[in-house]
Amino acid sequence: MELQQDSIIVSDRLQALFDFELRNCFTHAFVTDGECVMKYSGEEVRMVKGDCVIIIANHLVTEIQPTENFRAKVIFIEPGFMEACTPHTSYGIVGGMTMFINPVMHLGERDRWLCEHDFDEIIRRIRKPHQSFQGDAVMAATQMMFCDFYEFHAHLYGQPEISALTASVMKRFIDLLERGDYRRNRDVAYYADKLCVTPKYLSEVSKKLSGRTAGFWIDRYATIELTRLLRDKRLSLTDISDQFGFSSQSHFSRYVQKNLGVSPSDFRQ
Repeated sequence: MELQQDSIIVSDRLQALFDFELRNCFTHAFVTDGECVMKYSGEEVRMVKGDCVIIIANHLVTEIQPTENFRAKVIFIEPGFMEACTPHTSYGIVGGMTMFINPVMHLGERDRWLCEHDFDEIIRRIRKPHQSFQGDAVMAATQMMFCDFYEFHAHLYGQPEISALTASVMKRFIDLLERGDYRRNRDVAYYADKLCVTPKYLSEVSKKLSGRTAGFWIDRYATIELTRLLRDKRLSLTDISDQFGFSSQSHFSRYVQKNLGVSPSDFRQ
């Protein structure tokens, strides 16, 4: 089953996130039966009936292994529509960082019912293509779903107090990483300078909002990209090292060994 309305697509196939046309979408799923193990950012993540799954970068998923009875309601949302529907609150930064690390929320009974209701409401709205205000209705239903996601996340992880300045610093830091600055710059001082704060302050903000230091996020982005490139046998190790601006092959090897646990050549075996 696949339903589509402008920038939102509903499916019952989680594997559709591998489809070329959905590669840049944000994936949201509610598991209605069975279980599934997926390889996410190099690690195995398990989802079971009643779980809510939010994948903010489909390329981080490399394998999906569902049981025979696995069933899920899946919603793919394009970035522009996602931005338009996201509630204007700094809490989204906290939730986004948590979901980047682990995309699965294990919901309680009440939240499971509410989550499935949100998915069903969006599906119902998309199934009525001749409504005069269908687009507005779909957007409103999506916004409500996102508000509920924030509530689910707060139930599970708590709701820290976040100032507008703190949220702004973290958002701009992540924006720099998203645009690929980590390929040439992996020093916290570089990002602190760009944001007009001290390295210590940036790391404190990152730790408060995500539970991880700024250095962790820089290395996280870099190693995800390095993993992808190392799997591409068409690229030589020298090509990859050059793309990341390492001063020498030995420096490149030490960085990969430290962050991936193996040397670049061993990774490829």
